[in-house]
Amino acid sequence: MDHRTDILSLRDALAALKDMPGQLVCTDVEVDPMAEMAGVYRHIGAGGTVKRPTKVDGPAMIFNRVKGFADARVLIGLLASRQRVAALFGCKKEELTQVIWDCVREPIPPVTVQAPAPCQEVVHLAQEEGFDLRRLVPAPTNTPLDAGPYLTLGMCYATHPDTGKSDVTIHRMCVQGKDELSIFLQPGSRHIGAMADRAEQLGQPLPICISIGVDPAIEILSCFEPPTTPLGYDELSIAGALRGRPVGLVPCVSIQEHAISNAEYVIEGEIIPGVRVVEDKNSQTGYAMPEFPGYLGPASRECRLIRVKAVTHRHHPIMQTCIGPSEEHVNMAGLPTEASIYGMIENAMPGRLTGIYAHRCGGGKYMVILQFHKQDHTDEGRQRQAALLAFSAFPELKHVIVVDEDVDIFDTDDVLWAMNTRFQADRDIIMIPGVRCHPLDPSSSPQFSKSIRDIGISCKAIFDCTVPYDLRERFVRAPFLEVDLDKWLPEYGHEDGEK
Repeated sequence: MDHRTDILSLRDALAALKDMPGQLVCTDVEVDPMAEMAGVYRHIGAGGTVKRPTKVDGPAMIFNRVKGFADARVLIGLLASRQRVAALFGCKKEELTQVIWDCVREPIPPVTVQAPAPCQEVVHLAQEEGFDLRRLVPAPTNTPLDAGPYLTLGMCYATHPDTGKSDVTIHRMCVQGKDELSIFLQPGSRHIGAMADRAEQLGQPLPICISIGVDPAIEILSCFEPPTTPLGYDELSIAGALRGRPVGLVPCVSIQEHAISNAEYVIEGEIIPGVRVVEDKNSQTGYAMPEFPGYLGPASRECRLIRVKAVTHRHHPIMQTCIGPSEEHVNMAGLPTEASIYGMIENAMPGRLTGIYAHRCGGGKYMVILQFHKQDHTDEGRQRQAALLAFSAFPELKHVIVVDEDVDIFDTDDVLWAMNTRFQADRDIIMIPGVRCHPLDPSSSPQFSKSIRDIGISCKAIFDCTVPYDLRERFVRAPFLEVDLDKWLPEYGHEDGEK
């Protein structure tokens, strides 16, 4: 793999954005982190499944004055644009899937660096008088109904008690007190959940380190899931491949674990065995926070408790956050989803999958669009096999739309055009009922349909919008003369301005 990025920290990423017109805005107007911050960014660039009106592909935003925090800034929306992510990764947006898959195939494991690291320039120990997580870390709420302030971009790093193998994942974590966080571990879906379960069986706490404000390679590539990255696979090694050098880890100051050395903030703590937390115990709203499908998630009564031991950070730290259903989540969840699906299909039928997009309307998880090349008559039907492989590669996937090479998978109008002119529902919908999917889909409930046996089960579906190979001559799109627009309107002659 010859692709490498020079963006090795969050501050590198922000410096790069300053050289990209329209990709970063700042404000010195004081903002309340309690719902107001998300309320502002909704109109600037949240996108995703956020309630309309919202803006898609807007700039990232820095709030320089945060109410209640004298020496902190908050960044939101860094990853809320596929084009911006591609620029930070040093490639075109159409190349992201292949670049990321190459990183999976050629991982570079993390290494331990010498302390103190940049993330430990300032140290606050929980045993010190006056320690209060709520005053040290400017965690925001997304809506007035949130259970409390949330960490939404914390890279959680822990080590399995038996194997000694480490892993990084992202979870929703709510600030519950001066030294307490709740963490929601969805059963059976994340490796740190398995580590916490095993530690609990052994009757011991699980040390966990939460790094906030790291480089985009770590933030996105930490979101891979099984089967691409099985238990024991450290996703930091995928980020290392994109960076062309290992991610640096530094020993924590208060627990036996490691922090990401270039982080802006680090929270060190332990998951306490045998303790469960009601997520909205302080607000009693009944809700957690807005999740990727666009709805407020219900507050869990089964969150684990993290007892915080220390907070460390850089001088003048930058808190990084995202809105749960925003385009930022689409890219963090969707890009690893695309790479996982691409890898499985490419291994099974090389050269047939020419494009893939985990669409924003599914939050990067529920729906993908596959662009499939039928090379000859023996490929007829293989487009449906590819869709089945997609479900195998990513079990939380609900819908797959398959289109031909002449359809722009990033243009929803073009995809719907294919559905309207190359699709007949009685023959081109393939339904797979009774399959485990994702519990945050509110339609995945026995109350919604009697066909559903348990919350989180769905009827998955394939929408085959491809032209039958033997009819391809009938479905050629109207040809237009290819011209060079620079002759007439140079400013309109660039690819990025075209649909």
